[in-house]
Amino acid sequence: MDFSIALNKILPRLKELENELQQPEVNRDQIKLAKLNREYAGLNTIKNLYDSLTQNQQVLSDLQDSLNKETNLELRTMIEEEMDKIKNQLNNLQAELKELLEPKDPLDGKNTIVEIRAGAGGDEAALFAAEIFRMYARFAERQNWHTAVLSSNRSELGGYKEIIFEVTGQRVYSYLKYESGVHRVQRVPDTEKNGRVHTSTVTVAVLPEAEEVDLDIKPEDLKIEATTSSGHGGQSVNTTYSAIRIVHLPTGLTVICQDERSQKQNKEKALAVLRSRLWAKQEEELRQQRDSSRRAQIGSGDRSEKIRTYNFPQDRLTDHRIKTNWHDLPSIMDGQLMEIINECKKQLG
Repeated sequence: MDFSIALNKILPRLKELENELQQPEVNRDQIKLAKLNREYAGLNTIKNLYDSLTQNQQVLSDLQDSLNKETNLELRTMIEEEMDKIKNQLNNLQAELKELLEPKDPLDGKNTIVEIRAGAGGDEAALFAAEIFRMYARFAERQNWHTAVLSSNRSELGGYKEIIFEVTGQRVYSYLKYESGVHRVQRVPDTEKNGRVHTSTVTVAVLPEAEEVDLDIKPEDLKIEATTSSGHGGQSVNTTYSAIRIVHLPTGLTVICQDERSQKQNKEKALAVLRSRLWAKQEEELRQQRDSSRRAQIGSGDRSEKIRTYNFPQDRLTDHRIKTNWHDLPSIMDGQLMEIINECKKQLG
């Protein structure tokens, strides 16, 4: 692939975006501003990768010249080792550029909304849901992404019955989309007196974030109610009507947001979640029509499917879709997920 041709198409658009982002009317339109900033960041990433590629190619060429002139065996060995490192870097840069220039999924550049819910296992499932949330938050932090909680429902022991959060950054969905499904944990809970291993589950749904321009939601299709926020066990924690409950009447989808003190903020968050759920539903229906044969081979990625098992007694994570194991669960739970996700990308496409 000739990356220089692609870059020549990108550079004029980068200049256009730089001019647009300086316009006062653009800065007053937060939706348009966010969209242009994402496009600019994405194209700038491609430019920076291409610059790194050309720099490494020049370094490799200079090393080859040095190797051709060098007669000292020890120095030749050192040059050859350095050339091997540069060649490996070039292969990685070329693969990354190709992925950015030829995305397999048009949604890859989207931010995401992640929904984690405790499944079978009661309090232990809720505690594991909290650990899964922290795992993704730490992973996002390592990628310089931003995480913001949209809605949460705590359990009595400090876990999460449900937590919904947004992850924003470069190509977030292209990585996190492989996390949708049932995550199973096998371990001895802190509350277990007899040392028996328990099995619990957590469901994870990863939705591409939908903007207002992505789909039109009619105001008459929404039933919006303001209620008081509630805490553990239904106990009231807020006497003002700041919590928001939105029902999309045509589909029956319901979203509740209560984490913010402001009714307006909760409404904005609830609408963001609702848009993404509706868009994901729409996209899944289209995907089922287009890719029924492929989905039959690799699975739908739906959260009803068990995708992973975290076996703590054996310090092993198993991804059942690609039949691969990893060890060092403490590091994985601290957000060291890139190796696992890259393997999923490679095998699941």
